[in-house]
Amino acid sequence: MSAQPIRIAALYQFARFDDPAALKPDLLACMEGAGVRGTLLLAREGINGTIAGSDAGIDAVLAHVRALPGCAEIEVKESRAEAMPFHRTKVRLKKEIVTMGQPDLDPLAGVGTYVAPEDWNTLISDPDTILIDTRNDYEVQIGTFEGAIDPETKSFREFPDWFRAQRAALEAEGRTPKIAMFCTGGIRCEKSTAFARAEGVEEVYHLKGGILNYLEHVPEDESRWRGECFVFDERVSVGHGLKLGDHALCRACRRPLSAEDMAHEHYEEGVSCHRCHGERSEEQRARYAERQRQEMLAEARGAEHVGRKDDAGADG
Repeated sequence: MSAQPIRIAALYQFARFDDPAALKPDLLACMEGAGVRGTLLLAREGINGTIAGSDAGIDAVLAHVRALPGCAEIEVKESRAEAMPFHRTKVRLKKEIVTMGQPDLDPLAGVGTYVAPEDWNTLISDPDTILIDTRNDYEVQIGTFEGAIDPETKSFREFPDWFRAQRAALEAEGRTPKIAMFCTGGIRCEKSTAFARAEGVEEVYHLKGGILNYLEHVPEDESRWRGECFVFDERVSVGHGLKLGDHALCRACRRPLSAEDMAHEHYEEGVSCHRCHGERSEEQRARYAERQRQEMLAEARGAEHVGRKDDAGADG
């Protein structure tokens, strides 16, 4: 058995579910019966999420998921942890498994060309390649690939408008876009590359399995990645080899924090950081402070605080 007993599985699959709500009860029962925690999202376009548990528990849930329509070959990215990174077991129904706000887009019909991690450096070293980080601004802030364009989006919904403006600027310069995109685990790129192709861009590529796949398979001394990669669980960030990173999480705004961030005068554990201090009212911060106090009391008793917020939604 591994020295790290908790197995973490990040998974997604674009599929066509006619009735996602009908799939929820059995999936939730399987997770609960297997002692698996985390969040899985179901929508008409497929499934997405990150779960954690014992080897046997994860095997049981993955077997259930692979039996769902169109999910036999589901993408699964695995890692390990010493402690359970999630506090709840959730299956949530959504309109999209990753929200882009483009309801007519079908990633199954027009995704970009997959590029294996081992071939990624060659592609992005080509001066004709436009490299785009499709993640949100707070994710890019702690790490990205050399030379990548940061759209500075606060949510994935902003990406289509940003992309259209960027493309117009490139074409005004007489350049024909040859685009490579990347994200945490690959799911956002399934949509962003399909969107680019739907917009008429012919050469569109994306990193298969996302940054996590790259960090696992490309040696650090050959890597074009700089910094750490934000992940949507209690690990907060990982580095090369998927080793645990150095960032913590602001419990108020769910943004990653460096040691320098936590030394800021506006940082208070569980209450605020320098980014969200001005975004929250005194009443909200007082509520967060009480929540933090209750969590610390529960921890001191060796119990889990039942009032804790749900785990961050899955993304990638």
